[in-house]
Amino acid sequence: MSKGNGFFGEFKKFILRGNVMDMAVGVIIGGAFTAIVTSLNKDILTPLLGIFGGTDFSNLYVVLGEGEEAPMLMYGNFITAVLNFLITAFVIFCLVKTINAVNDKLSKKKEEEVPAAPVTKTCPYCKSEIAIDATRCPHCTSQLND
Repeated sequence: MSKGNGFFGEFKKFILRGNVMDMAVGVIIGGAFTAIVTSLNKDILTPLLGIFGGTDFSNLYVVLGEGEEAPMLMYGNFITAVLNFLITAFVIFCLVKTINAVNDKLSKKKEEEVPAAPVTKTCPYCKSEIAIDATRCPHCTSQLND
């Protein structure tokens, strides 16, 4: 079996495609970004909200039952996770919106800078408009040498 064929050859081709590599980089950066947002929420926003509301979300819980072994419903951690999600979604939204605006400006500049290639030319003999790749004028039948 040749090196590029078969199951493993297809897998290698799939893995080395650009968008798969881009996705892998995005997942890694997303994990790091999640750690930053979690720290922002846990270390900065939650204490600030605790000042105004008098509570820290991470310490909110309900004991379900009695005794030391009773399960606890840690809904404060859930509120913290929801805040992390909302902050992350908002920041990503702002980033994507900014990137799209920059791309739109760049694409408009490129469209303005690049003139369209001509599709017609003028016959030097009869001055009729003809196709750019014509070798003979369809109007006066002159042989075109350019």
